[in-house]
Amino acid sequence: MFSLTTAAVLSLIPSILGQTVWLAGDSTMAAGGDGAGAYLNSWGQYLSQYLTLPVTNKAVAGTSARSFTALGLFASLIDEVGSGDYVVIEFGHNDGSAGSVDNGDEDAVGDAYNLTATVTESDGSTEVIHTFDYYITNAALSLTAKGAIPIISSQTPDNIWDGDVLAAPSRFVPYAQEVAGNNSLVYIDHYDYVAQAYEAIGETTVDTFYPVDHLHTSPTGANVVAEAFVRGLLCSESTLKNFVNSAGEAVPSEYSSKYIE
Repeated sequence: MFSLTTAAVLSLIPSILGQTVWLAGDSTMAAGGDGAGAYLNSWGQYLSQYLTLPVTNKAVAGTSARSFTALGLFASLIDEVGSGDYVVIEFGHNDGSAGSVDNGDEDAVGDAYNLTATVTESDGSTEVIHTFDYYITNAALSLTAKGAIPIISSQTPDNIWDGDVLAAPSRFVPYAQEVAGNNSLVYIDHYDYVAQAYEAIGETTVDTFYPVDHLHTSPTGANVVAEAFVRGLLCSESTLKNFVNSAGEAVPSEYSSKYIE
């Protein structure tokens, strides 16, 4: 007589329910990184190897919380997700102030939902823009209304060092934490988990993870960044950690000679 073990039955639940993990972010998460070639990858390309759920990567290079909203990318994502799906939202690298002429990505400075700023476009026209909090909160609440489960992740570090440690994070790292806290959402401090890994590995080796600039990683570097996200996930209260596979369970909590030359 055919029978299934409890573990086997549980392993079938994701496919039966059709749950998916969706990714929304910039080039550090997007498939193909910044599009510069095979020698640059994003951490989002490596996440699926650590999960039992399928991963759909909707991240787009060059976007910010504001432009991902303005381009209709959040709206499209919200239309596609289903109840029970997870959505990892990670922005910050392109959200900073642009200067005297708006670049279409900058957010209003500040961490309050209702703050706005007026920016000048290249043709002399003006536009009222909102804060990182505003754009991420609106997306997260719309996803929650669909029954999806947003996870707010802080941006990854640039390869910029201050002595033996990475330089301090941008304002968008605490902004992301505030959005999560204000809306009772899971927060993954991806910046900090990557920083812990990099500082254990050391600057000399980490420099090899960045063959072109201080932002976009090699395949090896991208995988370290993916591992750091999984480590953060395992240390969080997110139910997505129940779908971390054996490879994900084995990601390093401490880094040693595996990456150190």
